[in-house]
Amino acid sequence: MDLIHKFLNIVFPLISLITIPPFLVFKSINFIVKWVCSETENVAGKVVLITGASSGIGEHLAYEYAKKGACLALVARREDCLQVVAGKAQELGSPDVISIRGDVSEVDDCRIFVAEAMNHFGRCVKKMGFFYDLNHTIPMLDDFNATVDHLVNNAGIAPVCMFEDYADVTNHASVMNINFWGSVYSTHFAIPHLRKSKGKIIVISSCAGWLPTPRLSLYSASKGALISFYETLRTEVGSDIGITIVTPGLIESEITQDEFLTKAKLKIIPRLSTERCAEAILNSTCRGERYLTEPAWTRVMMLWRLLCPEVHDGCNHFFLIDRPNHERMMQNNRIQDQSAERNYVNRTSVVSLEFKAD
Repeated sequence: MDLIHKFLNIVFPLISLITIPPFLVFKSINFIVKWVCSETENVAGKVVLITGASSGIGEHLAYEYAKKGACLALVARREDCLQVVAGKAQELGSPDVISIRGDVSEVDDCRIFVAEAMNHFGRCVKKMGFFYDLNHTIPMLDDFNATVDHLVNNAGIAPVCMFEDYADVTNHASVMNINFWGSVYSTHFAIPHLRKSKGKIIVISSCAGWLPTPRLSLYSASKGALISFYETLRTEVGSDIGITIVTPGLIESEITQDEFLTKAKLKIIPRLSTERCAEAILNSTCRGERYLTEPAWTRVMMLWRLLCPEVHDGCNHFFLIDRPNHERMMQNNRIQDQSAERNYVNRTSVVSLEFKAD
């Protein structure tokens, strides 16, 4: 057995060096052809379920889908904010919007809001007698069953703190419960409907899932788990369900205006507007892309991480750790950790974070 491994250690890298370059050329040509020739999906009249829809990327994704005429099921914990988003989505063109209060970390809530969405749109479509479409109406069959076409897993929270400064790390188990298990639960209950519709899953992960980022250790771990899970699920479901994994970088939000980020020097990094990010996500989804990183230039950071990890780590230390007021910031983090909820913020990228529970 050892001899086999020694053989593979020599042969496999050589074969890869020969085969990867032509494959990359083929992949690039194929991407260009698809970009130019392929049709984008028309989401008019389709049922889209979005978690974490009360603010941030989830909110603006609801608006983008509404502009395209999609029917929306919006889920979040803050019902008052959700009602505002639902109202604006209808004004922007969605033919039907429902808001459902739910906590994705609770498996029963996930089961309920998926069922509520299916029941609502099933009744409404049968009552109308047609399926809304931007170009024409399609008479309904008596045995029509409602389904979901797009599931957007967006809900999430993030504690911002150096790992060694957590007073009690057990206070933060909800990071994994919401960021990872919340998406897993929702997907589990929606998959039968997605198979029927040949639908799509949109996963809002983060660049932090593959780029180590100081003060976001637990958040990064949850997002890394999310990426691995959906890459594996993609191989299991095959072509029945499309999966687009989104890894946003620095997105404009309330926390990016906070004093903490000013001290951390993160304001020197250009930020992408939430509206632009949401627009890119919908366009990528409708084209059936497997991955999306916004802003696009952050993809290059992955190459630095893979090929020159020392440079990436050095930048982290220089910009995010090594500074005169580091000790005072660590003391502030210890104070913040006394209340776990104050560390939790609603958002979906490395620091596209807001100080409010979703």
